[in-house]
Amino acid sequence: VQLQESGPGLVNPSQTLSLTCTVSGGSIRSNYYYWNWIRQPPGKGLEWIGYINYSGNTYYSPSLKSRTFISRDTANNQFSLHLSSVTPEDTGVYYCARGDDYSGTYGYWGQGTQVTVSY
Repeated sequence: VQLQESGPGLVNPSQTLSLTCTVSGGSIRSNYYYWNWIRQPPGKGLEWIGYINYSGNTYYSPSLKSRTFISRDTANNQFSLHLSSVTPEDTGVYYCARGDDYSGTYGYWGQGTQVTVSY
């Protein structure tokens, strides 16, 4: 399984950050997997943003829930993150990752993509 993030590297403050994760080698509709977005601000640890699962159900971090929307495109085996009203504090490396219901671990990750929020 391979995951690849794509999207703009620079977003203006107050705009919406949109990223897409393209999955190959496995279907995002496969049972027992959930598809996550995780970020790492500069100099800080990993922060979980949310996921969409194999049924299309979503769950978001309470701290980001009001600004987050995760969607999927099953025809193209992709899922996307939309984070609205961004500020410079949303700057960081954004990762997509596959979670496993059985093990509770993230078995596969994308390489990450740098997003900077600035004018």
